[in-house]
Amino acid sequence: MAQYQWYPGHMTKAKRQMQEDVKLIDLIIELVDARIPISSRNPDIDLLGKNKARLILMNKADLADPKKTEAFHQYFTRKGYFAVNLDARSRAGMKTIQNTILEACKEKMERDRRRGIQNRPVRAMVVGIPNVGKSTFINTYAGKACTKTGNKPGVTKGKQWIRLNKNVELLDTPGILWPKFEDQKVGLHLALVGSIRDDILNTDELAIEIIKLLLHEYPGSLAGRYGIEEDKDAAQVLCAIAQARNCLSRGSELDYSKAAAIVVDEFRSGKTGRFTIEDPR
Repeated sequence: MAQYQWYPGHMTKAKRQMQEDVKLIDLIIELVDARIPISSRNPDIDLLGKNKARLILMNKADLADPKKTEAFHQYFTRKGYFAVNLDARSRAGMKTIQNTILEACKEKMERDRRRGIQNRPVRAMVVGIPNVGKSTFINTYAGKACTKTGNKPGVTKGKQWIRLNKNVELLDTPGILWPKFEDQKVGLHLALVGSIRDDILNTDELAIEIIKLLLHEYPGSLAGRYGIEEDKDAAQVLCAIAQARNCLSRGSELDYSKAAAIVVDEFRSGKTGRFTIEDPR
């Protein structure tokens, strides 16, 4: 299997910044990719947010296998997190998030009330690995109405808070973390859904991995999409897809790279079906 690697620029600095920011907030909102809910997490978040309320948003749920998404929902709930399925681009699930945030921070709000603090908004921070949809989520959730509330007394100078509504404020610097690659499978999973830059990957290899995965986990899906027989190995299936889609090079020979690019693109965009690559551990 190819070695998938990640080259973060300022990992230590970003992590240190997050350790500072986490002191100011009540709730950590962590975005994961619903197709790879384990590989798209960073274990550091569990350490950083030990005593904070936690909400996991399974983004891109519209591309994931609904049954497995439900299984992951239960998995995260058992771990003591709140979880919401989300498609940040279409606003699906946004209403649920508001109620879940208030539910997750119920204890904090009770403590405030007992101390006589009225209506202090919940302060949240959004974290996640690159390409999981943090900016889309923040922009969709905040909408046009979001206003930066500026510096607060007792808050580090320069921190900007976005007032989402009367109940919630968001620290506007999304926390960026990188996945840990102790297991090469994590790298492969991130590559399959497009979370690693494609220019450091071989599309032909990725297409073969996708075909193997679908033949094993979702039999019938390639036959349904491309009108081919599935009783072959992955390389032969790619050949059949190249024929079915008329992928030809100049000399009228089959262009496998063209077919591979189609397989990868249609898998990632959900055209081939809704798939989840992992199971709850």
